Amino acid sequence: MNNLILTWKNLIHRPLSLLLNVLLFALGVGLISLLIQVNTQLKEQFDRNQADINMVVGAKGSPLQMILSSMYHIDNPTGNINIGEAKPFLNPQHPYLKTSIPLSLGDSYQKYRIIGTTPEFVELYSAEISEGRLWEQAFDVVIGMAVAESSDLKIGSEFNSSHGFNDDEGMEHEHHTQFKVVGILEPSGSVIDQLILTSPNTIWAVHEHDHATDTISNILDNQELMKYEDKDITTILIQFKNAKSVPALNMPRAINENTDLLAANPVYEINRLYAMVGVGAETLRYLAFILIAVSAFSVFISLYNSLKDRKYELAVMRVLGGGRGRLFSMIILEGLLIALLGTLLGLVLAHVGMFFVAKGMEGAYRYSFTGSRFFIEEAYLVLGAMIIGILAALIPAIMAARTEIHSTLNH
Repeated sequence: MNNLILTWKNLIHRPLSLLLNVLLFALGVGLISLLIQVNTQLKEQFDRNQADINMVVGAKGSPLQMILSSMYHIDNPTGNINIGEAKPFLNPQHPYLKTSIPLSLGDSYQKYRIIGTTPEFVELYSAEISEGRLWEQAFDVVIGMAVAESSDLKIGSEFNSSHGFNDDEGMEHEHHTQFKVVGILEPSGSVIDQLILTSPNTIWAVHEHDHATDTISNILDNQELMKYEDKDITTILIQFKNAKSVPALNMPRAINENTDLLAANPVYEINRLYAMVGVGAETLRYLAFILIAVSAFSVFISLYNSLKDRKYELAVMRVLGGGRGRLFSMIILEGLLIALLGTLLGLVLAHVGMFFVAKGMEGAYRYSFTGSRFFIEEAYLVLGAMIIGILAALIPAIMAARTEIHSTLNH
């Protein structure tokens, strides 16, 4: 009988002990695996949607809230700003600004946010048209692929928007002109897949009930947008010509100190968010390591105690020709098998759990997450779990290898 079969029979001979050890390993490994999946996919989403934006300018309030609402579209805006006041940052001739993209927020359709902006917003995310064309006049809209796939919208569809970001029929606008879908974007894997895009003057028309704004030709660039100084937008996404220059580095502070506007650095704010969220994630990670340590200790105690009942069996194996190396490897294999079973169960639980987490996060934030991906960090986790299994079995294995034949059989 080979070592693997004999080891397995020894393990299942103590089913309750095996179950406890496997479950402890599974809980620890599963929790770490789930944290790896959530953190990695969240970071990928944040990095992908940053789109090389160096600064966001908007209304006074929370800078993090402004970043989340304007770049990641998972929070409410801090308010609106007047174009006249924001005019310097929309100027195409600004010596330090490479790109300035205005955003007007506040409406939605089936929880998908409607963004009033310029065509440069599409270029910012390197998105391309799959069907139709970009908006050319008021109430034309272009939708992301995720919107097209999960809603009833297609080319030519018409609809009314709802005020705010909740799907509430009581908040539906009753504007005399409906939004009309004129284009659908190719999937890009970024936040633009989840958005409905139109022109800023369309947002003005909806909120101000000003039918005259319907006749404003589509705002093609910031030069034309600057003419409407009495109108409002929500924020401006800005790219610097040289993000490391002294004027670029000092500009957010200068804006915050000398104007009624708020300027925020996306990298700084997202790192601050990571730091806040990281405290909870780090606590869970420590808890997972504690569970794995307890599991390793449990495996050690289980194997150590089992040696008392198996001394005669091990001595007989020595008499029948089993060397010390074979006894050593058998106990090590037991520790490895317990660790392997616990690790596999933990990974299965983590990836199944991630599917449920993904559904919840997608429903709340419209971001795509999946439990079907396997990350390199999880491979290191498996390797680490195997090493822990070996270490937990090491002392019992040495004791088994040192089994004395004569004294044990005489006893």
